[in-house]
Amino acid sequence: MPTRISPNCRPPALRARTDCLDVTAHHETRLVPYSADLMYEVVADVEHYPQFLPWCMGLRLLSRSQNGEREIVTAEMLVGFKAFRERYTSRIVLDPAARTIAVSQTEGVFRYLRNNWAFTPEGKMCRVDFSIEFEFKSRLLGAIAGQAFAHVLTRMSDAFEARARVVAASSPDQSGSPQTA
Repeated sequence: MPTRISPNCRPPALRARTDCLDVTAHHETRLVPYSADLMYEVVADVEHYPQFLPWCMGLRLLSRSQNGEREIVTAEMLVGFKAFRERYTSRIVLDPAARTIAVSQTEGVFRYLRNNWAFTPEGKMCRVDFSIEFEFKSRLLGAIAGQAFAHVLTRMSDAFEARARVVAASSPDQSGSPQTA
């Protein structure tokens, strides 16, 4: 269940970096029957988000560069639901060696957006840790989106797992094959 964070209970470092008044935060951990490498690749493959991620109506890569082992991607995403349409630009730091992905908005509808993914092998499975913190610039949009937030997160998490199932089925001989528990 998402939590609301008031400015008085946020860590001082977060208060100093942002001018947020009403940040929504959520963290979830899932154990999935796929390899950590496959799950990392599915989430890192931002170009394919419009094909499987609910409410992602389009995505445009703006830049891609290397910083040591990390890849830095800047992408603009169009999200929508019914008559609602918004674009935002994110900086995505992909670290395949650590199997982590860090995302922060650089321009758009959010006053603050940050999410992090970590993929950890757990025997024949993968533990996926996902956290997100955000605040919309518009209080009205925040109120509207806040009502559906838990549903949206569940649908998105389910979509990434379903995508892993499709990718694993299309390449059963790779290490990303579904594992039996």
